[in-house]
Amino acid sequence: MENVIELTNIRKSFPMGDNVLEVLKGISLTVKKGEFLAVLGPSGSGKSTLMNVIGCMDKFDSGEYFLDGEAIHGMNDSKLTRIRNEKIGFIFQKYHLINKYSVLRNVEIPLLLRGYSQKQASAAAEEKLARLGMEKRLAHKPNELSGGQQQRAAIARALVGKPALLLADEPTGALDSATGKEVLELFSELHREGNTIVMITHDLNVAKSAERIVHIVDGEISED
Repeated sequence: MENVIELTNIRKSFPMGDNVLEVLKGISLTVKKGEFLAVLGPSGSGKSTLMNVIGCMDKFDSGEYFLDGEAIHGMNDSKLTRIRNEKIGFIFQKYHLINKYSVLRNVEIPLLLRGYSQKQASAAAEEKLARLGMEKRLAHKPNELSGGQQQRAAIARALVGKPALLLADEPTGALDSATGKEVLELFSELHREGNTIVMITHDLNVAKSAERIVHIVDGEISED
C-alpha cells in the first residue's frame, strides 16, 4: 500500500535568546494510504510543531518529507500554499469558520480558491454537507450553530476538495464529551470510507479511536 506521509529524520529548532531550542529531534514517520493515526503527546512535546510540518505550514531545518508522492523539502512558499489547498484538509479545535459567511460559502471557499466555478463549488459543498447531516443548515452562519454542527461544517470543508490527508488538531477539544464522541465516530466512518487521517491530541481516550497511536515526547516519536 502506498504511503501518504513519509518523514525521514525531520529536525526543527527555534532561537531562544542566545540559545537554540530543538523541538523536533530527528523524527521519522510513515503513514499509509487509508490509515487513521493519532499522534499523542503532552503540552510542550513538539506535537504542534510536528502538525505544522505535516500540514506544510512550517518549514523544517533538515530531513525529507514526501506527501502523497511530492517532495515537500525544498518547496518554496507558493508551492507549499498549493499543496495545502490541494492535498490537505485541515480540521481545527476552534473550527476556523468565517462568521460573516454562510455554512455553504465556508465549505465552497477551498474549491473557489482552486479555480472551480461557483456552480461546481456549490454542488460539491452541498453534497459534503448533506453527507454530514448538515443539509438544513446551508444558509446558517457559524455563530448560529452548535459546537458539534460547527465541527461538522469544518469537516465538510476539509473533505470537499478530496484531499490526500485529513489533518485534525485536537478536533474534540472545544466540544462536550457526548458531542466529542459523535465527532470521533464520524472520523471512524470517514476512515472506513478510505480517508487517511492524522489526528493530533493530548488525550489518550481520544487517541484510542484511531487504529494506530504514536507517542511524541520531548521531540521524539515512539510507536505504541
